[in-house]
Amino acid sequence: MNFNLSDEQKQLADAVRRFIDKDYGFESRKKFYESAAGYGESAWSSLAELGLTALPVPEAQGGFAGKALDMMVVQQELGRGLIVEPYLATVIGAYALGLAGGQDALLEQVAGGELKLAVAFNEPQARYELNNVRVTARDGKLNGRKVVVVHGAQADKLIVSARSSGAEADQDGISLFLVDAKGAGVSIKDYRTIDNLRAADITFQDAPAQLLGDAGKAFALIEQVADYAAVLLCAEAVGVMDTLNAATLEYAKTRQQFGVPIARFQALQHRMVEMFIHAEQSRSITLLAAARFEEATPEERRRYVSAAKARVGQAARTVGQEAVQIHGGMGVTNELPAAHMFKRLTLINTTFGDVDHHLGRFAAQPGFQEAA
Repeated sequence: MNFNLSDEQKQLADAVRRFIDKDYGFESRKKFYESAAGYGESAWSSLAELGLTALPVPEAQGGFAGKALDMMVVQQELGRGLIVEPYLATVIGAYALGLAGGQDALLEQVAGGELKLAVAFNEPQARYELNNVRVTARDGKLNGRKVVVVHGAQADKLIVSARSSGAEADQDGISLFLVDAKGAGVSIKDYRTIDNLRAADITFQDAPAQLLGDAGKAFALIEQVADYAAVLLCAEAVGVMDTLNAATLEYAKTRQQFGVPIARFQALQHRMVEMFIHAEQSRSITLLAAARFEEATPEERRRYVSAAKARVGQAARTVGQEAVQIHGGMGVTNELPAAHMFKRLTLINTTFGDVDHHLGRFAAQPGFQEAA
């Protein structure tokens, strides 16, 4: 398989990077996340004008039918800017709608930047187990609670997993529903996360819901959506690590100690080399997972995705901690971009499965024990 990016993908990456460099500086980002909306409405419009909201949408609904590899390219560049807009949440939601089918009108709105989406899969008791669902669906109405729904309060529509039959942890009996985020029976508690994104805890009380796909048969679809999200989060983490490594190297070149830049100290040089190696390994394994995503069998997809999420999580923690150590005390202050990068890497690691979860999932795949 050829892992080189196409000319179109390189042009796409360049366009997104120009947007970040020109319109999404550190101070601009601060204004965006401190606003009442929690993100920059002008930045959202720019993302739509660049065609990024249309990228994951099928051509029949006015999009560009971008694959996981195309979205990886975009997310890596957006990670450099630590964007706080509900872009990834909407992309994940659009992917879910595309898999479920029958939502052409909504996908057309997503493509035009007119509709924001969020997926609500997390529940308080579930950890990362997508089959552990207590929210119930009866007669077209949902009851229960979802937590840490990224950009849940900024979404127009919610894509919610709910149990229509079976026991709490059964894979069978889980359905997927579309809910109006501003509709009756939906109560949303919005809050800022440590990385200055927004998340929400959402309570449903007889909330009207529209079934997506087949009743009781949505688990495989939900798992595929979560894997798609995990790959794109890995790509974002690579972009964050690239920027954090560059910032740390620049700081080490200018910070003086004993009359010389600390970048001349061999011990720090070794640590920074390790940081760059971690980032490059993360880039490679994310590229593999993205390139194979659509063609892989479910078992292969789980292996690729969990290997990537586990390795990137390990790398992100190492790079983040080393960057803070090299910067010293100022490395954890909000006045320095490095602190914000460290926090974003921390949240990425805990979203859609942390290192331990994905190591366990990888080891549980067929053939692993025999190979070991």
